[in-house]
Amino acid sequence: MNIALIGYGKMGHEIEKIAVSRGHNIVSIIDVNNPDDFNSPAFKSADVAIEFSTPDSAIDNYRKCFVEHVPVVAGTTGWLEHMDEVKKACSEGGQTFFYASNYSLGVNIFFVLNKFLARIMNSYPDYDVKIDETHHIHKLDAPSGTAITLAEGVLENIGWKDRWALETAENKEDLVIHSIREGEVPGIHEITYESEVDVISIKHDSKSRKGLALGAVIAAEFTKGKKGFLGMDDMLKF
Repeated sequence: MNIALIGYGKMGHEIEKIAVSRGHNIVSIIDVNNPDDFNSPAFKSADVAIEFSTPDSAIDNYRKCFVEHVPVVAGTTGWLEHMDEVKKACSEGGQTFFYASNYSLGVNIFFVLNKFLARIMNSYPDYDVKIDETHHIHKLDAPSGTAITLAEGVLENIGWKDRWALETAENKEDLVIHSIREGEVPGIHEITYESEVDVISIKHDSKSRKGLALGAVIAAEFTKGKKGFLGMDDMLKF
């Protein structure tokens, strides 16, 4: 499979190594220094583009991929206000787009576990719930896309919370997300339920970026030849 990489930071380098080890060809690498390469024959030859850039540049990158009808596996978070535009490009414009807030298999298992626990805890409003997430200092968005997905999983299943809030709750219906940026932490996410008598918590701790990179490459393999808006539920079928 021919893969284009958009964004060539630490994640881009890790994805490149894994993709090559799985027998794929990296036909184009686009970063801040060569944005005109979206128009190159090499980029147009890609079966899938894997994109890990920045929140500010992501949506423009996706638009450029759509012009060339190159399917996208999107790894950037912090741009979700444009999601309706992307879904419309898929439904009406024939584009292909795979989005996940986190590509780690372990994290996606954690998403399912989070929803299951929330359904149980819905019957016990004496417990308050919060989310803590920690990432490296280079991460530009807060809360993380993974934390937002976890919050949505809680809100879908708990009737006594109606929205998430960053750092501070305005009322008891707010689900607070605490975001910490320190060192080179790949990613830690913890959901905690606390009452007057005890604490229940579940936690996912990423050891490295390798799990994310592997998941993105597997998503690209899944995306090749497909049409429409895709996600981890389509691929993993939990």
